[in-house]
Amino acid sequence: MSMEKIKAAIRDIPDFPEKGIVFKDITPLLQDAETFREAVDELCAPYRENPPALIVGIDARGFIFGAAMAYRLGTGFVPVRKKGKLPHVTVSADYTLEYGSATIEMHEDAIPTGTRVAIVDDLLATGGTLAAAADLVKRQGGQIAGISVLIELGFLSGRDKLPGETIHALISY
Repeated sequence: MSMEKIKAAIRDIPDFPEKGIVFKDITPLLQDAETFREAVDELCAPYRENPPALIVGIDARGFIFGAAMAYRLGTGFVPVRKKGKLPHVTVSADYTLEYGSATIEMHEDAIPTGTRVAIVDDLLATGGTLAAAADLVKRQGGQIAGISVLIELGFLSGRDKLPGETIHALISY
Protein backbone atom coordinates (compact mmCIF):
# COMPACT_ATOMS: atom_id res chain seq x y z
CA MET A 1 0.00 0.00 0.00
CA SER A 2 1.21 3.47 -0.72
CA MET A 3 1.10 6.70 1.22
CA GLU A 4 -1.21 7.91 -1.55
CA LYS A 5 -3.83 5.35 -0.49
CA ILE A 6 -3.49 6.46 3.15
CA LYS A 7 -3.72 10.11 2.08
CA ALA A 8 -6.77 9.38 -0.09
CA ALA A 9 -8.56 7.95 2.98
CA ILE A 10 -8.40 11.34 4.75
CA ARG A 11 -11.15 13.78 3.86
CA ASP A 12 -11.28 17.53 4.26
CA ILE A 13 -14.13 19.09 6.24
CA PRO A 14 -14.19 22.85 5.62
CA ASP A 15 -15.08 25.28 8.42
CA PHE A 16 -14.82 22.73 11.24
CA PRO A 17 -14.61 23.26 14.17
CA GLU A 18 -14.57 26.95 13.25
CA LYS A 19 -14.93 28.96 10.06
CA GLY A 20 -11.65 29.06 8.16
CA ILE A 21 -10.32 25.74 9.52
CA VAL A 22 -10.10 22.76 7.16
CA PHE A 23 -10.38 19.70 9.41
CA LYS A 24 -8.55 16.56 8.31
CA ASP A 25 -11.08 13.78 9.01
CA ILE A 26 -9.37 10.43 9.58
CA THR A 27 -12.54 8.40 10.19
CA PRO A 28 -12.57 6.93 6.63
CA LEU A 29 -8.99 5.71 7.21
CA LEU A 30 -9.99 4.14 10.53
CA GLN A 31 -12.99 2.41 8.95
CA ASP A 32 -10.88 0.60 6.35
CA ALA A 33 -9.02 -2.23 8.09
CA GLU A 34 -6.23 -2.52 5.53
CA THR A 35 -5.55 1.21 5.39
CA PHE A 36 -5.65 1.56 9.18
CA ARG A 37 -3.27 -1.39 9.61
CA GLU A 38 -0.86 0.07 7.03
CA ALA A 39 -0.92 3.48 8.73
CA VAL A 40 -0.13 1.91 12.11
CA ASP A 41 2.67 -0.17 10.57
CA GLU A 42 4.18 2.93 8.96
CA LEU A 43 3.94 4.87 12.24
CA CYS A 44 5.80 2.01 13.97
CA ALA A 45 8.54 1.80 11.34
CA PRO A 46 11.01 4.25 12.95
CA TYR A 47 10.89 2.29 16.23
CA ARG A 48 11.05 -1.34 15.05
CA GLU A 49 14.80 -1.78 15.60
CA ASN A 50 14.87 -0.02 18.96
CA PRO A 51 11.36 0.27 20.44
CA PRO A 52 10.75 2.81 23.18
CA ALA A 53 9.58 1.50 26.56
CA LEU A 54 6.38 3.56 26.35
CA ILE A 55 4.14 5.17 23.76
CA VAL A 56 2.58 8.44 24.91
CA GLY A 57 -0.72 9.05 23.08
CA ILE A 58 -2.45 12.41 23.08
CA ASP A 59 -6.20 12.80 23.67
CA ALA A 60 -8.14 11.78 21.66
CA ARG A 61 -7.06 10.58 18.22
CA GLY A 62 -3.52 9.99 19.46
CA PHE A 63 -5.04 7.28 21.66
CA ILE A 64 -6.18 5.38 18.58
CA PHE A 65 -2.78 5.29 16.90
CA GLY A 66 -0.72 5.24 20.09
CA ALA A 67 -2.50 2.24 21.61
CA ALA A 68 -2.26 0.31 18.33
CA MET A 69 1.45 1.17 18.09
CA ALA A 70 2.08 0.09 21.69
CA TYR A 71 0.41 -3.23 20.97
CA ARG A 72 2.36 -3.72 17.73
CA LEU A 73 5.71 -2.76 19.31
CA GLY A 74 5.11 -4.63 22.58
CA THR A 75 5.42 -1.52 24.74
CA GLY A 76 3.33 0.19 27.40
CA PHE A 77 0.93 3.05 26.70
CA VAL A 78 0.53 6.35 28.58
CA PRO A 79 -2.49 8.57 27.92
CA VAL A 80 -2.15 12.34 27.90
CA ARG A 81 -5.63 13.71 28.50
CA LYS A 82 -7.52 16.95 28.55
CA LYS A 83 -7.62 18.61 31.96
CA GLY A 84 -9.75 16.88 34.58
CA LYS A 85 -10.05 13.49 32.86
CA LEU A 86 -7.38 11.47 34.70
CA PRO A 87 -8.24 9.98 38.12
CA HIS A 88 -4.83 10.10 39.84
CA VAL A 89 -2.51 13.00 40.74
CA THR A 90 -1.40 14.75 37.55
CA VAL A 91 1.11 17.16 36.07
CA SER A 92 -0.23 19.62 33.53
CA ALA A 93 0.87 21.85 30.66
CA ASP A 94 -1.01 24.69 28.96
CA TYR A 95 -0.79 25.23 25.21
CA THR A 96 -2.34 27.12 22.33
CA LEU A 97 -3.69 25.66 19.13
CA GLU A 98 -4.91 27.09 15.86
CA TYR A 99 -8.31 28.01 17.31
CA GLY A 100 -7.92 28.40 21.09
CA SER A 101 -6.03 27.24 24.16
CA ALA A 102 -6.21 24.25 26.47
CA THR A 103 -4.49 22.21 29.16
CA ILE A 104 -3.34 18.61 29.00
CA GLU A 105 -2.39 16.32 31.86
CA MET A 106 -0.51 13.12 32.55
CA HIS A 107 -0.33 11.06 35.73
CA GLU A 108 2.59 12.25 37.82
CA ASP A 109 4.04 8.73 37.98
CA ALA A 110 3.53 7.82 34.30
CA ILE A 111 7.12 8.10 33.09
CA PRO A 112 9.92 6.64 35.21
CA THR A 113 13.11 8.73 35.04
CA GLY A 114 15.28 7.77 32.06
CA THR A 115 12.51 5.93 30.21
CA ARG A 116 12.56 6.21 26.39
CA VAL A 117 9.18 7.20 24.99
CA ALA A 118 7.64 7.99 21.63
CA ILE A 119 4.91 10.63 21.56
CA VAL A 120 2.07 9.99 19.10
CA ASP A 121 -0.79 12.10 17.79
CA ASP A 122 -2.82 12.19 14.62
CA LEU A 123 -1.84 15.74 13.66
CA LEU A 124 1.01 18.22 13.94
CA ALA A 125 -0.44 21.64 13.23
CA THR A 126 0.86 24.61 15.25
CA GLY A 127 2.84 22.29 17.52
CA GLY A 128 1.31 23.45 20.79
CA THR A 129 -0.18 20.13 21.87
CA LEU A 130 2.90 18.10 21.02
CA ALA A 131 5.22 20.65 22.66
CA ALA A 132 3.09 20.49 25.83
CA ALA A 133 3.21 16.67 25.81
CA ALA A 134 6.99 16.74 25.27
CA ASP A 135 7.28 19.12 28.22
CA LEU A 136 5.31 16.73 30.44
CA VAL A 137 7.55 13.81 29.43
CA LYS A 138 10.74 15.77 30.05
CA ARG A 139 9.54 17.13 33.40
CA GLN A 140 9.14 13.53 34.56
CA GLY A 141 12.65 12.65 33.39
CA GLY A 142 11.63 10.80 30.24
CA GLN A 143 13.74 10.70 27.10
CA ILE A 144 11.92 11.33 23.83
CA ALA A 145 12.87 8.73 21.20
CA GLY A 146 10.71 10.46 18.61
CA ILE A 147 7.42 12.14 17.85
CA SER A 148 5.15 10.45 15.31
CA VAL A 149 2.08 11.86 13.60
CA LEU A 150 -0.16 10.68 10.82
CA ILE A 151 -0.53 14.19 9.35
CA GLU A 152 1.64 17.31 9.42
CA LEU A 153 0.31 20.68 8.32
CA GLY A 154 3.70 22.10 7.36
CA PHE A 155 2.36 25.54 6.49
CA LEU A 156 1.62 26.09 10.21
CA SER A 157 5.30 25.52 11.16
CA GLY A 158 4.54 23.30 14.16
CA ARG A 159 8.04 21.79 14.05
CA ASP A 160 9.39 25.14 15.19
CA LYS A 161 7.92 24.50 18.65
CA LEU A 162 9.76 21.17 18.87
CA PRO A 163 13.43 22.07 18.38
CA GLY A 164 15.82 19.15 18.63
CA GLU A 165 13.08 16.53 18.43
CA THR A 166 12.97 13.83 15.76
CA ILE A 167 9.58 14.06 14.09
CA HIS A 168 8.10 11.38 11.85
CA ALA A 169 5.09 12.45 9.76
CA LEU A 170 3.45 10.04 7.34
CA ILE A 171 1.62 12.68 5.33
CA SER A 172 2.43 16.36 4.91
CA TYR A 173 0.23 19.13 3.58
